[in-house]
Amino acid sequence: MTGVWALAALWLGLALIASLLSIWLRISTALSEIVVGTIAQLIIGAAIGSAVLGTDESWVKFLSGIGAIVLTFLAGAELDPVIFKLKWKEAAAVGLASFAFPFIGCAAAAHYLLGWQPMPSWLAGVAMSTTSVAVVYAVMIEFGFNTTEYGKTVLAACFVTDLGTVVALGLIFSPFTMKTFIFLGVGVVVFVILPWLTPRFFHIYGGRPSELETKFLLLCLLGMGALATWADSEAVLPAYLIGMVLAGTVGKDHALVRRLRTLTFGLLTPFYFIRAGSFVSIPALIAAPAAFIFFLVVKIATKIVGVYPVTKFFGSPNKEAMYTTLLMSTGLTFGTISSLFGLSHGIINQGQYSALVAAVIGSAVIPTIIANAFYLPHHLLPEPESQQAEEEAARQLRPARQAK
Repeated sequence: MTGVWALAALWLGLALIASLLSIWLRISTALSEIVVGTIAQLIIGAAIGSAVLGTDESWVKFLSGIGAIVLTFLAGAELDPVIFKLKWKEAAAVGLASFAFPFIGCAAAAHYLLGWQPMPSWLAGVAMSTTSVAVVYAVMIEFGFNTTEYGKTVLAACFVTDLGTVVALGLIFSPFTMKTFIFLGVGVVVFVILPWLTPRFFHIYGGRPSELETKFLLLCLLGMGALATWADSEAVLPAYLIGMVLAGTVGKDHALVRRLRTLTFGLLTPFYFIRAGSFVSIPALIAAPAAFIFFLVVKIATKIVGVYPVTKFFGSPNKEAMYTTLLMSTGLTFGTISSLFGLSHGIINQGQYSALVAAVIGSAVIPTIIANAFYLPHHLLPEPESQQAEEEAARQLRPARQAK
């Protein structure tokens, strides 16, 4: 076990460095963890050996996977049903544009400009069409947008985009089987029962030191995740749906959400983001940068062409519209999943896989840096609690002063 503890200490040390960098550079923690993972793999791999970081260790994969699942669940739980009903047209339009334009544009560019065969080209379109719920949600938490109407609308649009990605991947490369129908059937039953069962179960047995609520939610997430992977789908998809259907229950329990965030951001997501960054081979990109740069440029360009006009149509100011567009340009979870699916099923080769994964991870870093540096909509940032309290006290004193 000495090796396990040492490796765990190394990963959490990298997570601590990433957190300090995010504070010093004023960037998202998720972003700094990706960059730290890339640099750590380069330095440690060159000095000692690539296996030292242990990215292929089963327990590292487990913590990374469960981090993505719980983070995606929390993103779904942040959706406000009331706001979603009011903003569903905007969320659906932004999400569909964010999926369709990169999907078609990148697939066509890969086929006609790079000369890729049709199936690898379609896979490239799927991988580039994604928006990273994990990255967007982490940014929302970092700046407090998750509590605003704007943030909840963007998260809903992310879900629409990634739903389109999953459907496209399934329809093109994974024909529906009996497993798929079983997964869909069980999923419908679970999504119908959970909103009724969860608040009653928590009311009777919750509020105890045993953290029963957390165990119940993890059981649901991992159980549906196992069923999803058995049906050749992805575990993060039911996690987002469970978060959505429980938004009215779990999402309103702020103490429970804070405890889940502590578990997720303190332990789990560093493994996910650092591991994602470690997949980027800087020497390989330096040796053959053309395909990586090509896909990164085409993805961001098609996202801008598709998303920006839609946000303007719904009345967003220029700065806010561009910030939304750049956040929707990020990719990570489903992009890497789609690329790995193509490699493992022989649809793309190692070189194509490296270019796609590098472009996906690059899209998680570059648009986020540009968005936060130049387009951060400060007018949408929530006020600090102390300032809100002072303004509330002033409003209460104003009638008394007027009466005098």
